[in-house]
Amino acid sequence: MKRFFLWFLPGLLAGALVIMGSNKVLEKTSTNDYCVSCHIHPDADNGWKRSVHYETASGYRVACVECHLPPKGDGYLWAKATTGLRDLWSFYTKDSASFDWNAKSRLEHARGHVFESSCIKCHENLFPITLTKEGEDAHLYYRQTEKTPDLHCINCHLNAGHYIEGYTHGSNTTFGTVSSAPKEIFTEATEVRSFESYTEKIPDSPVSFRMIAIPGGSFRMGSPVDEPFRKADEGPLREVEISPFFMAEIEVTWDEYLTFYAQTAAEGRTTDTEGLRTQKSPETDAISGATPPYGQPDQGWGLGTRPAISFTYHAAETYCKWLSMVTGKTYRLPTEAEWEYACRGGTSTPYFFAGDPEKFQKTGFKARISKNDTAVINSYVIYRENSPARTQPPDLVRANPFGLKNMLGNVAEFCSDWYQSDAYSQYPEGTLRNPAGPETGEEHVIRGGSFLDMAGQVRSASRSYTRTEEWLKTDPQIPKSIWWYSDCFHTGFRVVCEFDEKTGNQEAASQVKID
Repeated sequence: MKRFFLWFLPGLLAGALVIMGSNKVLEKTSTNDYCVSCHIHPDADNGWKRSVHYETASGYRVACVECHLPPKGDGYLWAKATTGLRDLWSFYTKDSASFDWNAKSRLEHARGHVFESSCIKCHENLFPITLTKEGEDAHLYYRQTEKTPDLHCINCHLNAGHYIEGYTHGSNTTFGTVSSAPKEIFTEATEVRSFESYTEKIPDSPVSFRMIAIPGGSFRMGSPVDEPFRKADEGPLREVEISPFFMAEIEVTWDEYLTFYAQTAAEGRTTDTEGLRTQKSPETDAISGATPPYGQPDQGWGLGTRPAISFTYHAAETYCKWLSMVTGKTYRLPTEAEWEYACRGGTSTPYFFAGDPEKFQKTGFKARISKNDTAVINSYVIYRENSPARTQPPDLVRANPFGLKNMLGNVAEFCSDWYQSDAYSQYPEGTLRNPAGPETGEEHVIRGGSFLDMAGQVRSASRSYTRTEEWLKTDPQIPKSIWWYSDCFHTGFRVVCEFDEKTGNQEAASQVKID
């Protein structure tokens, strides 16, 4: 027995010391001071100190680990160990100054570093007495769909842990009341009498935009089977003839879209603000525009000449109808064939500029050991490598051969066609003249890729489509908005104007445009 105690008691004591020491280590490495000793990015630290979790109503200061680790007993030790090893590796092998805090604070990234179980541990009662009716509806929607993938507390409360300038969740009734446009108010739209590029002026506003005359011609729509990153829905190649039309030089800007929003908003604004005439005129009463958005549609990236985002396909179509009415022309979304024809600008290569998509695609081991020259693509396209994770103004890129900017990248663009993966093979044999896509469908085509995409997804032939249900996942409203997407910030559109009798083509009214 004595021998047993001689071995057991020291082991017991050593075990107790290890446990006590481990607890001390856990406590020491879980303090805010310890966290910021590695996470030294000033924006992250300052954003935390300006957040509602730092200065709470009760005076309690939420610690870093209370959001970025799960509760104890819910995988806490494993998460702490793996997170700690990752952070130590980053601290000693990477330069903190190179981190893009704006990109890291985006919802897509933040969801992987905030534990929903930690949110619920502190916020047990989702229906406190002080909660607004709008908040009750949102939390009821969450309770009904809380097992839905990617639906997380921070979808609506992204700024809870780190302050985001201008961030809004809930109905944003003040959105769109300020314009960066100059103050001269146009009284009439531009009169177009010939097939030449022109600058359109939106009546009762200070906003104008450039329209480029796109000559008619023929091209091969789609991509050859040996094109890098090609997908099956890009074929088979089809011979297509396109009639002349006008296309906007750049994607519809916030200045342009907010003019529509101000003049047609469903609640009927009645005052002028910062150069926008917001009182609805009798001429525009026939079109009811968007209700206020839920949250901040521009994501705080800026308005002005940046491409407008977050609105639905329905909103884009309504914008075109309104623009047609106020200008007296025929504006609409481009067909997919018109879009690709305009994008290529007479070329047949993967891009409208020289370059190999495989060499531009900077992913994987092959890309890391090679020295790819991306200067060319960077001068024409806003994509994942140079965005940085947000939209950019149009003057950062060069135009394509037709004089159009951002046909590839920046934001993907709505087309009027219904999407089907085998759309090209459904057309009749022979040369297609102004094809308009399938007669029916569930989602619409989007083209061009965006600031989120790699080089392989911003080729001229690359196709994608709207994902209505997925892009409205966070929207707690019942029914969901027909005007604004709650979860899509990479898609916009540009308008085309028909070359018809309203724009100087007197023979257009009798022409058959679609086979």
